[in-house]
Amino acid sequence: MNEMNKIASLPYMKKWLIVASLLGIISGVSALVFYYAIIAAEHIFLGSFVGMSIPRPAGEGGISGFVYDVKNFWYIPISIVIGGILSGAIVYKFAPEAEGHGTDAAIKSFHYDQGKIRRRIPLVKGIASAITIGSGGSAGREGPTAQISAGIGSFIADTIGLSDNDRRMAVAVCIGAGIGTIFKAPIGGAILAAEVLYKRDLETEVIYPSIIASAIGYSIFGSVVGFTPIFGYNLVPFSVLRLPMYAILGIVTGLLAILYIKTFYGIHEFFNKLRISRYAKPAMGAFVVGILALFFPEIMATGYGWVQILMSGSLQQIPTFGAPLLLMLILLPFVKIVATSFSIGSGGSGGVFAPGIEIGASAGLLVFLMFHAINPSLAAIAVPFVIIGMLSFFGAAGKAPISVLIMVVEMTGSLQLLPGAMIAVLIAYFVSGDNTIYRSQVPTRKDSPVHFGEYNVPMLTGMTIEGIGLHDISISPISTVSNATRKMKMEGLASLPVVEKGKLIGVIYLLDINNTRGSERIRTLMRTGSTYLRLQNTADEAWEVMVKNKSTWVSVVEKGRYLGVVTLDSILKCYKGKIASLRRNQK
Repeated sequence: MNEMNKIASLPYMKKWLIVASLLGIISGVSALVFYYAIIAAEHIFLGSFVGMSIPRPAGEGGISGFVYDVKNFWYIPISIVIGGILSGAIVYKFAPEAEGHGTDAAIKSFHYDQGKIRRRIPLVKGIASAITIGSGGSAGREGPTAQISAGIGSFIADTIGLSDNDRRMAVAVCIGAGIGTIFKAPIGGAILAAEVLYKRDLETEVIYPSIIASAIGYSIFGSVVGFTPIFGYNLVPFSVLRLPMYAILGIVTGLLAILYIKTFYGIHEFFNKLRISRYAKPAMGAFVVGILALFFPEIMATGYGWVQILMSGSLQQIPTFGAPLLLMLILLPFVKIVATSFSIGSGGSGGVFAPGIEIGASAGLLVFLMFHAINPSLAAIAVPFVIIGMLSFFGAAGKAPISVLIMVVEMTGSLQLLPGAMIAVLIAYFVSGDNTIYRSQVPTRKDSPVHFGEYNVPMLTGMTIEGIGLHDISISPISTVSNATRKMKMEGLASLPVVEKGKLIGVIYLLDINNTRGSERIRTLMRTGSTYLRLQNTADEAWEVMVKNKSTWVSVVEKGRYLGVVTLDSILKCYKGKIASLRRNQK
């Protein structure tokens, strides 16, 4: 352990060479395990149970002569619903914070939770997401990979004694390395680690370790599954005459990105307000997806194979069930948006990047068909439009234009498309405004609690919690709702820490106990997990947590034991005392 602790005290370059190498190994192995878990789930659900043929992208063994075939057609919604039930049960039983698309949770941990991620999250997230995707749910594998890698990275940071700031960095590095590894896009992944945290800024400090971690993770992953880009090598001659077409495509994907974000969070809020068991919600969402999948099998799972078909222009391979092909293609991006929103927004587990790729790709194909009808010689092949549609859509939706630009180029081997892609991405990013699929992103570093001390009162950094003093407002999990309500009114608070045998186990909120029986026990209503600080943490760190939690207190834990809470009032009182002391000294 002493040797481990020495790493934390090394200079920046040496420390992160070692730590990033370790995180890269974690990302590579995690991506491999998760990748094969999805394949196993697909074999069980879609292969053995449904008897469905699934198209694969070129970099994952895809073949050009794919033929869609289903032995048990009506088993499709059953498979997806079973996946939703199992995924929801696993998530809500063991780690409710593992629901959703993963990347946003990791970003939230970076900004607001000092990079702390519960130890069980990687396992819960991995199993639940593999089931969601493998059973046919409309979700991606990049978000879960990011959260899985970030969770293990957080654990490693604690194990080797890194500071809170370094733990945050480790989480950010693992976000980029995990996504870059699973997509076989190490350069884009390295930049993504710095860019995805903000809407219009970069966390430049993480770029150096991210490059190391992404390179190592990619090498490990590629050594097993191969280094061919996911969508193969697509060489398309550059034409300056197509640039106006790509600009129009950028407008289309920018508007579509807004629709994606609004629809996703609209359905997410609908399920949040729905007064039914949270275990039933993912099953309800899965049922809707299952019905849609009967007519649009392209929406199932990651959809990479169908994107490959769109790129190849082999549209005859797309099942239409007797409907006009053009109508099916027009509806596809919108159906995919709805399917993803119901799969993940209902409480399922999976990423939003891969669905974005298919949405953008199908939009790109539609724009290509429009221009092909106008000028067949100039818009001769679909590949450039599909590729640029992919990256411009998610560059706008994910507010990560630089990294996504590089990443999708790595995924397709299409460097010659960069000029057109840059124009489309810029326009799509501008059109989409401040809308983002990652709600935990903040505009710039100035807006992040991580950089609170750089832009706010410096005096707070010199005030430790130990010097401020603590106050005990805890309540036992066996206490009743009426006791909790009485205590909250007495303390003038809207929440209380729940402590059992000297350990912090959760938080009870007034919002959660309104309209409940006064005799009901706190244990059944509390929210598990709670952000906490230690005695050596500073007042500005306490303040940042309070702002994030919309609270006026934060728990203090030392060596696993709950000591009490530090309150906003006590910080202000100590702050005023220091100001008064400074004024006296000046006199």
